[in-house]
Amino acid sequence: MVTEMFSCLIWMFVLFCSSIADENAIRDADIFPSSPEIERGSTLKLFCVLGKHYTPHRNASHIIWKLNHELISQENYNIVNETVSSVTIHNFTYSKAHVKCFTRYLGKEQLLVHTEVKSGFPPDIPGNISCFYYFETELTCTWTSGRETNLKTIYTLYRTVMTHPNTVDSCQSKTESCSFYYPNASYISSFCFQVKAKNVLGEASSDCVPIPLEKIEKFEPPEILSVKKITGIKQLLTVTWKMPEKIIPSQRLTCQVQYKNLYSNSSSFVTVPLNSAEKTGSCNLTGLWDSTEYSVAIRCISVTSIFWSEWSRGKTVSTEERVAPSGKVDLWRVIESSHSAGNRSVHLMWKPLNSFPPSGRILGYKIQYFPEKNAALNMTLISTDRKITLLLNEEAYIISIAAYNSAGNSPEVILRIPSTDEKSSQIIETVRTFTTNEEVVVEWTASVPELTEYVVEWYEEMEMDPSGRSWQYVSNSTNWKTNKKNFKPFICYNISVYPIYGHKVGAPYSIQTYVQEKKPSEGPVADTGIPGKNEVTIKWNEISKDKRNGFISNYTIFYKPEDGKELNETVNSNILQYRLKSLQANTQYTVYIMARNGAGGTSGEPKTFKTLKFNKEDVIFIALPIGLSMLFLLSLWITCIVKKHAFKKVCWPDIPNPAESVAVEWPLDASMNNSFLKGATSEAKPTDFEDISVLEDCFPEESQEESLLMNCENHVSECADINTKDTINGDKKILCNEENEVAKCFLPSMPYVITDQDVRIQMPSALMPAKEIQPTEMLEDGLCALQQTSVKNEEKDNEALKLEDFSGKALFNPYLKNSVKTREFLISESLPEHSKTEPKSQSTILPPFPQNVSGQSYVTLDMFGLASAH
Repeated sequence: MVTEMFSCLIWMFVLFCSSIADENAIRDADIFPSSPEIERGSTLKLFCVLGKHYTPHRNASHIIWKLNHELISQENYNIVNETVSSVTIHNFTYSKAHVKCFTRYLGKEQLLVHTEVKSGFPPDIPGNISCFYYFETELTCTWTSGRETNLKTIYTLYRTVMTHPNTVDSCQSKTESCSFYYPNASYISSFCFQVKAKNVLGEASSDCVPIPLEKIEKFEPPEILSVKKITGIKQLLTVTWKMPEKIIPSQRLTCQVQYKNLYSNSSSFVTVPLNSAEKTGSCNLTGLWDSTEYSVAIRCISVTSIFWSEWSRGKTVSTEERVAPSGKVDLWRVIESSHSAGNRSVHLMWKPLNSFPPSGRILGYKIQYFPEKNAALNMTLISTDRKITLLLNEEAYIISIAAYNSAGNSPEVILRIPSTDEKSSQIIETVRTFTTNEEVVVEWTASVPELTEYVVEWYEEMEMDPSGRSWQYVSNSTNWKTNKKNFKPFICYNISVYPIYGHKVGAPYSIQTYVQEKKPSEGPVADTGIPGKNEVTIKWNEISKDKRNGFISNYTIFYKPEDGKELNETVNSNILQYRLKSLQANTQYTVYIMARNGAGGTSGEPKTFKTLKFNKEDVIFIALPIGLSMLFLLSLWITCIVKKHAFKKVCWPDIPNPAESVAVEWPLDASMNNSFLKGATSEAKPTDFEDISVLEDCFPEESQEESLLMNCENHVSECADINTKDTINGDKKILCNEENEVAKCFLPSMPYVITDQDVRIQMPSALMPAKEIQPTEMLEDGLCALQQTSVKNEEKDNEALKLEDFSGKALFNPYLKNSVKTREFLISESLPEHSKTEPKSQSTILPPFPQNVSGQSYVTLDMFGLASAH
């Protein structure tokens, strides 16, 4: 209920708005006449009236006119008064147009009102009045109206009884025909018919034309009741039909019987007179062919009328057979290749008999076949179709076919099927085809002039069904013609010519042809593959056979570099790839292929590719050195990994740690009570590396290493014993010689440092400050002469390396002789002055040290901490 009320309110609102809009439209402006219809080429005059809504601010001078969308010149305007403006349009030739009234105020245009104007012509006098009459059913008349008026025109048909002029009936129509229907279609002998045409521009009437209804009477078609064969009379048919019921009585009628021979497609007629009182009619059709089908139809007419009825619905019937078929079957075969089991399919096809007159209706076909070498194995098949497939083995076969009807069989047609291993000689030498305006012509030459019979076979190349093939026998000729309608345009056909000698079929000669060509339906698609630096191989596939529309004659490859000139290469139709050379490196190309036949060419889709910056040779040239270098580095790295211990032993020999030596076990108490260590650790003043002198290893010959090393160690050992005794007694003495010089042999990488407390320390060379070292002189006896070298500071910031205090307990082991090759001797600047002032050229001979003596004290640098001097 609420929904219905809401809908009502909406409709009321819409109607209210519409009424307001209509009132405003009338009040605001109006145009008259509204929707005028005028004669073509005449003058049109319209008026536009402003409503009260516009009059305070605008008047008729503000009105402008437009015809459709074009502004009408103001010289055609006329201001009637302040609210009315008119416009005059001369020679109006539009069939339909819109005239619009606008106001132009303050530079703006506003549509006020518009109207549609139509132009046309007054009607012409109708003519050629004709009518037809179905008794007590319908009376219809037609006429011609003349030229088109382009305006709404009404036609009125008047029917006047000639004997009573005041008795007039009429009907109206917008077209050129009008009908009276029952009961207004009653039969009166004589009427007069008149047509009047009228539109807004005028009217026109024809003369009254008298037409008797008997003259225009038309029947409904009669109905065939039966078409029968007469027993014992083989060339006669009896036809019976029923007449229509509504016919003007008391008339003479004529009926026409048509019978058509379906084999010859020829027609004959029989005229049968009747009376309108007769309800049926009949006649006999004689002189017919026996065993022939006929189609029968009937129409009738009144002898006073000019209109035949329509033909009745036809009936088909066949006459009786008198004899067996007289003609031979037109037989052909298609042999497929042998199957794996040695069998093969033989497709037999034949055409219906075309003899005239035909010998009878064909009931079926009898097929007989047997091996050529064994006629006893005869097989018989019956078929009502015109094709059959036989499965035969590899032997040669004889096949015969005959048509039969109720009277008997036709003569047999015999065909020989060769064996699979039989080779036929090539008798047909050449075949060619050409077309004329209406025909396809096939010509051939044979190597055996005595041959007189051939078979021409043709079928579509894409046809896979053997029964879809066509053939025709040709006798006493080496050419064959047929209508072009037997071939489809733009389709490839296979045409073969077979020689026939007796029952044998020789080897064919086959060709292909198009009766009409057009451009290919599509072009080939290019495949660029992998481009090179200056070349690329373009490949494509053949166009499918159903898209070729003709024989492909060639392919053209079009290629164009980016922002370059298009180039092309043409190849034969049997080539499906082509290598483009001399291309620009590192350049993008567009390529497409056109396939061309006799009617034109079609291009495929364009493809793009980009040539490489480097080809394989360039890559190999660049990569080979890099690869060899990497291989060399890899080999070197592998060698280093495998031989790392040997390289380490040669380049970085291991320095044994005396503290870890197990050659001699020293008493811990003796080590701790050693005054030499106490003196070293109790010294409060840190050792300054600027006060250290360095003595270099000066062995001239590698072969002397072992003897010199033994002497040096013996000498150092003796000095160590003396120094130990002096230290215990509280005396500080200089080791090993009268000038109190101290010397020591060092390894190049692990020097020994002698401080002012006469402590020998083994110090890694990496921790030693860089010093200027003077070479020592060699003594004649091969011993090491030690030359004292003062260590000068190379930097001005007084940087020094300090020895950290000894801490913890130290275990002293005897130094292993075999782990030492060379030693360097360092002299501390804190030694007594007489030791420092020794001439540089003076050499000191160290007494030999005892080897592996218990209590022999060596102090290495890794037992102490080093601190960098500030």
